[in-house]
Amino acid sequence: MRVTINEDKLHSLICSAGNIVIFGHENPDGDSIGSAVGMYHYLTGIGKKSHIVIASRLPDNLDFLIPEGSTSYYSEDASACEQAIAAADLLIFLDMNGVDRSGALSKVVSSSAAGVCKVLIDHHLNPKVEDFDVVISDTEVSSACELLYEVLLRQSGVDGDIQKLSLECVTAIMAGILTDTNNFSNSVYPSTYLAVSALQARGVDRDSLYDSVFRSYSKSRMRLMGYMLKDNMRFLSPCVAYFTLSLAEKEAYGFVRGDSEGFVNLPLSIKDIQMSALFTEDVGYIKVSLRSKGNIDVNDFAHRYCNGGGHKNASGGKLYIPLAQVPGFFESKVKEFFAQ
Repeated sequence: MRVTINEDKLHSLICSAGNIVIFGHENPDGDSIGSAVGMYHYLTGIGKKSHIVIASRLPDNLDFLIPEGSTSYYSEDASACEQAIAAADLLIFLDMNGVDRSGALSKVVSSSAAGVCKVLIDHHLNPKVEDFDVVISDTEVSSACELLYEVLLRQSGVDGDIQKLSLECVTAIMAGILTDTNNFSNSVYPSTYLAVSALQARGVDRDSLYDSVFRSYSKSRMRLMGYMLKDNMRFLSPCVAYFTLSLAEKEAYGFVRGDSEGFVNLPLSIKDIQMSALFTEDVGYIKVSLRSKGNIDVNDFAHRYCNGGGHKNASGGKLYIPLAQVPGFFESKVKEFFAQ
């Protein structure tokens, strides 16, 4: 499904803006970072002043994408984020379907930038159109980065010529596509391969990028993965598996943000497993990651039971219950979900 509202306004809004703030979603992943950084490089390339703001820090393995001085994290420097938003005359939100997905920053937007023009570029279901002045949304692309690639190619001054986008811009876009497709294992469309081919032809070193994204983890992450597979993978039925990861377990394995990235996909390698979940304890809530195969709609599951959403085969949310209650909660909701 494609939703495009006033797309022609985007170029004129960018041209007339003096200060632009780019938003990544809370707990950013590769697509969030890639699209934000890709937009930042595009704006820098046309002489525009911009800054990226994100509620929480990105995973360590993606830090190489961030240009020095380009990004502020609300969890670490709330004042810098607030000042950037207060000075902005254009806000661009990427890889989220509503302002609330920017986490704590959504309150700052509501209080200090209520009248500022807001643009959304996203690939998730059910965009909150009422939050924005310009919405560019397509659910039939692999990632926000793939959609951003299409949008930037259509901008005046680029006019379909990828050579007019900097190598830094297209590398960030490729990183987002790689991560959101789990290295082309899910959510891949014919348009995705066409985009990736063009990005490589432009000069993106795909092999080097793959090493940076997927082969730069710590030894402690690998030990944690082994522990999760050996001692912490549970089965509810022949087709559902899940993990839990407690604060104590994270501390024991020297957990840093991003160390559990991809864990939720691991049970889907088992022949009969059709749905997988990872419940990660954080301070005050449980982060939920859901994945599935085929026609099992984990977006629906997340929306109904986990205060979240996403895509049919990849979704997430949050629970506000003790981790000890998760097994019973999940079992009951899985039974209810599959009984319908």
